[in-house]
Amino acid sequence: MTEFKTKSFYELSHDELFLVFKLRVDIFVVEQQCPYPEIDEIDRVSSTQHILLCDDAEVKAYARCYLKCNGAAAIGRVLISPASRGDGIAYALMQKSIETCQSHYPDKKIEISAQTYLQAFYQKLGFKSVGAAYLEDGIEHIDMQYTQ
Repeated sequence: MTEFKTKSFYELSHDELFLVFKLRVDIFVVEQQCPYPEIDEIDRVSSTQHILLCDDAEVKAYARCYLKCNGAAAIGRVLISPASRGDGIAYALMQKSIETCQSHYPDKKIEISAQTYLQAFYQKLGFKSVGAAYLEDGIEHIDMQYTQ
Protein backbone atom coordinates (compact mmCIF):
# COMPACT_ATOMS: atom_id res chain seq x y z
CA MET A 1 0.00 0.00 0.00
CA THR A 2 1.22 3.49 -0.83
CA GLU A 3 1.93 5.93 2.00
CA PHE A 4 -0.55 8.54 3.11
CA LYS A 5 0.18 12.10 1.97
CA THR A 6 -0.68 15.09 4.13
CA LYS A 7 -0.88 18.41 2.29
CA SER A 8 -2.42 21.83 2.53
CA PHE A 9 -4.79 22.94 -0.22
CA TYR A 10 -2.04 24.85 -2.02
CA GLU A 11 0.34 21.87 -1.88
CA LEU A 12 -2.13 19.59 -3.66
CA SER A 13 -1.43 19.11 -7.35
CA HIS A 14 -4.18 19.98 -9.80
CA ASP A 15 -4.73 16.28 -10.43
CA GLU A 16 -4.88 15.43 -6.72
CA LEU A 17 -7.35 18.25 -6.12
CA PHE A 18 -9.54 17.14 -9.01
CA LEU A 19 -9.50 13.49 -7.88
CA VAL A 20 -10.33 14.42 -4.27
CA PHE A 21 -13.20 16.71 -5.21
CA LYS A 22 -14.57 14.23 -7.74
CA LEU A 23 -14.52 11.36 -5.23
CA ARG A 24 -16.06 13.48 -2.48
CA VAL A 25 -18.93 14.50 -4.76
CA ASP A 26 -19.32 10.93 -6.07
CA ILE A 27 -19.65 9.57 -2.52
CA PHE A 28 -21.26 12.31 -0.43
CA VAL A 29 -23.58 13.86 -3.04
CA VAL A 30 -24.32 11.06 -5.52
CA GLU A 31 -23.93 7.78 -3.57
CA GLN A 32 -25.41 9.11 -0.33
CA GLN A 33 -27.95 11.24 -2.23
CA CYS A 34 -27.21 14.43 -0.28
CA PRO A 35 -27.43 17.48 -2.54
CA TYR A 36 -25.40 20.10 -0.66
CA PRO A 37 -22.38 22.32 -1.41
CA GLU A 38 -19.74 19.63 -0.85
CA ILE A 39 -16.74 21.84 -1.63
CA ASP A 40 -16.43 24.64 0.91
CA GLU A 41 -14.11 27.32 2.23
CA ILE A 42 -12.65 24.97 4.86
CA ASP A 43 -10.82 23.19 2.02
CA ARG A 44 -8.53 26.11 1.29
CA VAL A 45 -7.92 27.51 4.77
CA SER A 46 -4.14 27.47 5.19
CA SER A 47 -4.27 25.36 8.38
CA THR A 48 -6.53 22.66 6.87
CA GLN A 49 -4.67 19.43 6.16
CA HIS A 50 -5.81 17.04 3.42
CA ILE A 51 -4.89 13.39 3.94
CA LEU A 52 -4.82 11.19 0.86
CA LEU A 53 -3.95 7.63 0.03
CA CYS A 54 -3.31 7.47 -3.69
CA ASP A 55 -2.32 4.56 -5.87
CA ASP A 56 -2.16 4.38 -9.67
CA ALA A 57 -3.58 7.91 -10.13
CA GLU A 58 -6.59 7.05 -7.96
CA VAL A 59 -7.56 8.33 -4.53
CA LYS A 60 -8.27 5.29 -2.37
CA ALA A 61 -8.89 7.12 0.92
CA TYR A 62 -9.27 10.71 2.05
CA ALA A 63 -9.96 12.84 5.13
CA ARG A 64 -9.41 16.45 6.07
CA CYS A 65 -8.29 17.90 9.39
CA TYR A 66 -9.12 21.47 10.31
CA LEU A 67 -9.82 23.88 13.14
CA LYS A 68 -13.45 24.53 14.00
CA CYS A 69 -14.85 27.90 15.05
CA ASN A 70 -15.06 26.61 18.64
CA GLY A 71 -11.27 26.11 18.68
CA ALA A 72 -11.38 22.30 18.50
CA ALA A 73 -9.65 20.27 15.82
CA ALA A 74 -11.92 18.24 13.58
CA ILE A 75 -11.66 15.32 11.19
CA GLY A 76 -14.17 15.34 8.37
CA ARG A 77 -15.02 14.21 4.85
CA VAL A 78 -13.67 10.76 5.76
CA LEU A 79 -14.07 8.39 2.84
CA ILE A 80 -12.82 5.19 1.28
CA SER A 81 -13.30 4.77 -2.47
CA PRO A 82 -15.83 2.07 -3.38
CA ALA A 83 -13.09 -0.04 -5.01
CA SER A 84 -10.97 0.08 -1.83
CA ARG A 85 -13.64 -0.68 0.76
CA GLY A 86 -12.98 -3.81 2.76
CA ASP A 87 -9.19 -3.45 2.35
CA GLY A 88 -8.71 -2.39 5.98
CA ILE A 89 -7.49 1.12 5.20
CA ALA A 90 -10.20 3.02 7.10
CA TYR A 91 -8.53 2.36 10.45
CA ALA A 92 -5.12 3.47 9.09
CA LEU A 93 -6.69 6.61 7.60
CA MET A 94 -8.24 7.56 10.91
CA GLN A 95 -5.02 6.88 12.83
CA LYS A 96 -3.17 9.15 10.38
CA SER A 97 -5.91 11.78 10.78
CA ILE A 98 -5.65 11.70 14.58
CA GLU A 99 -1.84 11.99 14.37
CA THR A 100 -2.21 14.91 11.93
CA CYS A 101 -4.57 16.75 14.29
CA GLN A 102 -2.24 16.14 17.22
CA SER A 103 0.81 17.43 15.35
CA HIS A 104 -0.80 20.41 13.58
CA TYR A 105 -3.19 21.47 16.36
CA PRO A 106 -1.47 20.42 19.60
CA ASP A 107 -3.48 20.62 22.82
CA LYS A 108 -6.78 20.89 20.90
CA LYS A 109 -9.56 18.39 21.49
CA ILE A 110 -10.48 16.39 18.37
CA GLU A 111 -14.11 16.18 17.28
CA ILE A 112 -15.96 14.35 14.53
CA SER A 113 -19.53 14.24 13.29
CA ALA A 114 -19.94 10.52 12.68
CA GLN A 115 -22.65 8.69 10.82
CA THR A 116 -24.29 6.68 13.59
CA TYR A 117 -23.83 3.32 11.86
CA LEU A 118 -20.04 3.89 12.19
CA GLN A 119 -20.17 4.75 15.89
CA ALA A 120 -18.62 1.44 17.05
CA PHE A 121 -15.77 1.82 14.52
CA TYR A 122 -14.89 5.26 15.87
CA GLN A 123 -15.19 4.06 19.48
CA LYS A 124 -12.47 1.46 18.75
CA LEU A 125 -10.23 4.37 17.73
CA GLY A 126 -10.80 6.18 21.04
CA PHE A 127 -13.78 8.42 20.24
CA LYS A 128 -16.66 8.83 22.70
CA SER A 129 -20.19 9.88 21.78
CA VAL A 130 -21.25 13.33 22.93
CA GLY A 131 -24.95 14.14 22.96
CA ALA A 132 -27.79 12.60 21.01
CA ALA A 133 -28.03 11.53 17.40
CA TYR A 134 -29.29 14.10 14.87
CA LEU A 135 -30.06 14.32 11.18
CA GLU A 136 -27.54 16.03 8.92
CA ASP A 137 -28.44 16.15 5.23
CA GLY A 138 -30.97 13.37 5.85
CA ILE A 139 -28.40 10.98 7.41
CA GLU A 140 -28.28 10.22 11.14
CA HIS A 141 -25.06 11.50 12.78
CA ILE A 142 -23.66 11.79 16.28
CA ASP A 143 -20.95 14.09 17.61
CA MET A 144 -17.93 12.28 18.99
CA GLN A 145 -14.79 13.43 20.77
CA TYR A 146 -11.37 11.76 20.88
CA THR A 147 -10.58 10.70 24.45
CA GLN A 148 -7.05 9.26 24.40
